[in-house]
Amino acid sequence: MKENGKPAIGLLALQGAFHAHGEVLARLGAEIREVRLPRELNGAEGLVLPGGESTTLLRLIEEYGFDKTIPLFASEGKPILATCMGLILLAREVTNPAQRSLGLLDVAVERNAYGRQVDSFEAEGEVLGRPFPMVFIRAPRILDVGKNVEVLGTLRGEPVLVRQRNILAAAFHPELTMDPAVHEIFLSLLSS
Repeated sequence: MKENGKPAIGLLALQGAFHAHGEVLARLGAEIREVRLPRELNGAEGLVLPGGESTTLLRLIEEYGFDKTIPLFASEGKPILATCMGLILLAREVTNPAQRSLGLLDVAVERNAYGRQVDSFEAEGEVLGRPFPMVFIRAPRILDVGKNVEVLGTLRGEPVLVRQRNILAAAFHPELTMDPAVHEIFLSLLSS
């Protein structure tokens, strides 16, 4: 449902750094809805799962019932953008340590594989074949990509941005850069 002609995007706001995503998407013309209860997804055309602490957010997702509504949202073909912790929550397999996930994205990931908080870094990778600034904060590494998953972005030859149908997931934080390309890709999925 469009509000004022703008696409309505739900921003999971239980925990984590969600405000920066909202700012980028608002600049691109989206109407942002902070989502704290599953019923607040009603009418949203897309959903952002931001960075944060995956074990904490997984507990909150299960406690509030998002473990049922997020898979339903995805099955309806609505776009989901998952960054850093969001990637972990959607992966089919999570290691270091192993943990439950929603299993909606056919990738295996290793938590905190790029180092601890003090090891956070910025680097220039590629998105859709062009240079893209990337910010990694306790980021997961994509270890394995399923056959129906398309790699859209890399860092030093490793996949860091992937798409499977209506799900777009990044190991890094595109919302912390001045380049809106990842969010533009996400919004383009609304019309696919």
